[in-house]
Amino acid sequence: MAAAATMAAAARELVLRSGASDMEEEEGPLGGGPGLQEPLQLGELDLTSDEFILDEVDVHIQANLEDELVKEALKTVRFSRMEQMLGAFQSDLSSISSEIRTLQEQSGAMNIRLRNRQAVRGKLGELVDGLVVPSALVTAILEAPVTEPRFLEQLQELDAKAAAVREQEARGTAACADVRGVLDRLRVKAVTKIREFILQKIYSFRKPMTNYQIPQTALLKYRWFFYQFLLGNERATAKEVRDEYVETLSKMYLSYYRSYLGRLMKVQYEEVAEKDDLMGVEDTAKKDILQLRTPSLRSRNTIFTLGTRGSVISPTELEAPILVPHTAQRGEQRYPFEALFRSQHYALLDNSCREYLFICEFFVVSGPAAHDLFHAVMGRTLSMTLKHLESYLADCYDAIAVFLCIHIVLRFRNIAAKRDVPALDRYWEQVLALLWPRFELILEMNVQSVRSTDPQRLGGLDTRPHYITRRYAEFSSALVSINQTIPNERTMQLLGQLQVEVENFVLRVAAEFSSRKEQLVFLINNYDMMLGVLMERAADDSKEVESFQQLLNARTQEFIEELSWKSSVESLSQDVMRSFTNFRNGTSIIQGALTQLIQLYHRFHRVLSQPQLRALPARAELINIHHLMVELKKHKPTSDTPDAGATGPPHELLPSGSPSGLPLARRNLRMQALDMPHPPSPQAPASSG
Repeated sequence: MAAAATMAAAARELVLRSGASDMEEEEGPLGGGPGLQEPLQLGELDLTSDEFILDEVDVHIQANLEDELVKEALKTVRFSRMEQMLGAFQSDLSSISSEIRTLQEQSGAMNIRLRNRQAVRGKLGELVDGLVVPSALVTAILEAPVTEPRFLEQLQELDAKAAAVREQEARGTAACADVRGVLDRLRVKAVTKIREFILQKIYSFRKPMTNYQIPQTALLKYRWFFYQFLLGNERATAKEVRDEYVETLSKMYLSYYRSYLGRLMKVQYEEVAEKDDLMGVEDTAKKDILQLRTPSLRSRNTIFTLGTRGSVISPTELEAPILVPHTAQRGEQRYPFEALFRSQHYALLDNSCREYLFICEFFVVSGPAAHDLFHAVMGRTLSMTLKHLESYLADCYDAIAVFLCIHIVLRFRNIAAKRDVPALDRYWEQVLALLWPRFELILEMNVQSVRSTDPQRLGGLDTRPHYITRRYAEFSSALVSINQTIPNERTMQLLGQLQVEVENFVLRVAAEFSSRKEQLVFLINNYDMMLGVLMERAADDSKEVESFQQLLNARTQEFIEELSWKSSVESLSQDVMRSFTNFRNGTSIIQGALTQLIQLYHRFHRVLSQPQLRALPARAELINIHHLMVELKKHKPTSDTPDAGATGPPHELLPSGSPSGLPLARRNLRMQALDMPHPPSPQAPASSG
């Protein structure tokens, strides 16, 4: 239709142009005359209507193709047709683009509807899966034993479904009402079976000679399935189970430790330290009042000796297996108190650590709640142990045993900290609060016993080491060696007080000897013995070793000074007396030799007093000339000679200008006595000398 309209328009234009050409030809180029071109003969065509027959026009055009007007009209028709075709193509493209956009919109809408349907389907699937109770779950909960894997799996499934139903009920899902009853009945059944299983395991603890760790391990294996399920679904039953566990285990531990402690104390040494077994007490055998029994052969020295007792705090012995009392009784074995204390508290430590960790894992508690539950289980046992220790310490006088117990507690406290069990911290502090005061009291009693010891009541004395100083050496070295592992300043202060009293005691005993030589020998022997014992156990740089080393050096140097010339004089006297048969002649020779010795020594003093020699260090090491004269007086003849009754050296022995011998001798004897400390009065402590 569009092409026909185009052709009609072209035909009209052709006719119009033909009419115009005819008019021009009639007028001619100058307005008249015939034209050069013949007019286009259109015949009888009706060109005023669009309904003319196009075929006729086409025939007419074909007949006049060479006509310029026809060519121009055909060109116009071709351009117009092409324009119309392009316009139609553009219109078609626009239509196609619109259709594509429509299809895209429809596709997007379909995708959204698909996703929404899938999401709804997933939510509905989850909801349905969460609400539907499968038959496998019902069968396992009702019929399977609680220890079978399928019961545990379905128990988790039941817990998950119950949680899902509670969540959906909170959202107002009406379908939850259809399954709530089924789930409740299954939950009650599961709770009942779990309760019976746990209580059965707890009741098995009550059987005598039962290894409670086996049922505990069985409970711990299912801790997350059982108690956590009870805690989340039936809190009343969970509380019932926990209370029953606390009551049963509390009684079991109390009975076990009371029995073990009683049997353990039966294998302690029969002879233990008593109130009179102190360092300053006279070393005599103990007898009963009526003297009916033979004296005990036990020496007090063993009370102050460490020996092998210190091995109880070594790493190998500290965590060794606990003692078995009936086995020890059959073998007639006996142990000191610290060994029994270690066995008892190692059992307590091991069981307490296990119990605390079990409580935290099975009952799902931590922090203060775990501490409270632990003390609900172990509190009665710990209190019983503290009361027993307090009762024993009231009559204990073995300081080494108490000190070893202190160090056992310090090490067990570190072990508990490494195991991450803080529940015993308070108990360790309570035990130390009992041990430390008792240890300090026993040490004070020993200090007082040494302070109040009267050397004159100790019987015969000799220059060998005294048994009281040996007790101190053994006792002090024992405490120092133990204290070096975990140093404590309070212990060193107490030992310092004891050391001062022992030093004063040694000086008081030395003052009982008449000669200075015996005094020095006694001091040197005792200092050397104490130093040797201390160096075996204590460190070389310890305070005690350093102190006794200084005392020993000072007294040794003094003795060397006394010995170097006194021994020579004694040897001279004995040699002369053996050489001459006439006693008077021998004494005369000795008198002359000693007189010459004093004169020469006096001259030597005068030479060293010269200004050029006063700065020599050797002057400080010379003895006083009057001291020399007093010592030489001891070798004066005592037979019936003109000078035999004299109380001092003859005047001819004295250098020129010296005072008489008797006053000088007495004065030097007083000076010599001042070198030694006086025995302390009852009101004041002895001087340290």
